[in-house]
Amino acid sequence: MNIKLQRWIDRWAGIPLCAAVSAVDAVARCFRKDGKADQAPRAIVVILLSEMGSLVLAHEMFARLKQRYPDAPLHALLFGKNREILDLMKVVDPANVHTVNDKSLGGLLSSLWKAIGELRRANVDVAIDCELFSRISSLLSYASGARIRVGFHRHTQEGLYRGSHINRPVPYNPYHHISAQFLTLARAIDSTAVPKSKLPANLPAAGTGKPPPHVQLDAALVPGIQTRLAQDFPAIAGKPLVLVYPGGGILPIRAWPLDSYTALCRGLVADGCAVAVIGLKDDQALARQLVADVQAGFPASPTSSVIDLTGYTRSISELLALFHVARLLVTNDGGPGQFAALTPIWTLMLFGPETPGLYAPLTPQCHSFYSQWPCSPCLTAYNHRSSYCDGDNQCLKVIAPDTVLAKARECLAAP
Repeated sequence: MNIKLQRWIDRWAGIPLCAAVSAVDAVARCFRKDGKADQAPRAIVVILLSEMGSLVLAHEMFARLKQRYPDAPLHALLFGKNREILDLMKVVDPANVHTVNDKSLGGLLSSLWKAIGELRRANVDVAIDCELFSRISSLLSYASGARIRVGFHRHTQEGLYRGSHINRPVPYNPYHHISAQFLTLARAIDSTAVPKSKLPANLPAAGTGKPPPHVQLDAALVPGIQTRLAQDFPAIAGKPLVLVYPGGGILPIRAWPLDSYTALCRGLVADGCAVAVIGLKDDQALARQLVADVQAGFPASPTSSVIDLTGYTRSISELLALFHVARLLVTNDGGPGQFAALTPIWTLMLFGPETPGLYAPLTPQCHSFYSQWPCSPCLTAYNHRSSYCDGDNQCLKVIAPDTVLAKARECLAAP
């Protein structure tokens, strides 16, 4: 579904539904007590619907939950398109992964009904809602049948009403890296403090959390990608391979300008590197334009060292295999930069509308560029990531290609 339609449904259907559920829950509390903090969970579900990159940043939360509650099966509820990355991380039993189809309204409703039934049959009694003020996720935590419902709470902020049925409310803290806030959600299950996040300060500082382990890919994947590249693009053989992801996905405002990518890629090609543009099939027009612009910088001897790999990898696994083959990834803020943390590749990530203070990949092999403009970050939990910018993303435009190229050379020279 279109992201604007999702926001519209979440607002105009979500608000009355949250109010109704809160009223029902308030009446029910008069006749029963919520679960005691010292009662061990029977089964836990983590609700993290929309962001593939956030699944990587939540790795430590999954690990802590399994360590603290070893007898409680861990479940996950997410959009079906995000399942592969969770399966590769191996933090949840595949049988306990419940997916939602967001391609159409009918598919959404039928898959939600199925997932709720599966969670109720699994006797889930703790739900952790990791979404930042999404109303549908808070409703799902209630519908799962969980007696303990943990989630971010607006406290006294205006707007973004989610009801009062979250009975372990954790104030959202925009000054802490999101991975640290996920850990706070996990610790709030049995917290008796007010607020539930008033806990000993042993959480990681911004962007310094424990890196996720590298995923173990099928043994044939990396050699397979190497063979395909050698057959399809023989001109890049023997050259250090640099990947660039110029797309902005569903949020184009996050994209570094195409002219900046062109200048960067020309510098890399002049250094003797091969450059490959990656992305989905929807990014092919942008990729072809970038390839043509880079080649136009070498009129005397047109280069074949820049290639279009949009749609080339058929799965997340193949993309991660490509990361094993390449030396460096230069990417806008988005999923590929987070996935790179699961592999040995060096990464340069460009932030502007969002901040690395909250979303930097948890790996020492990533350098984030961020220009600290007064209006940045403008995509936040408070505005459903709907920027008030007019599209002139100066926060990214001021990041100079020469600066990124210099850092790229450092990374390529590193082991």
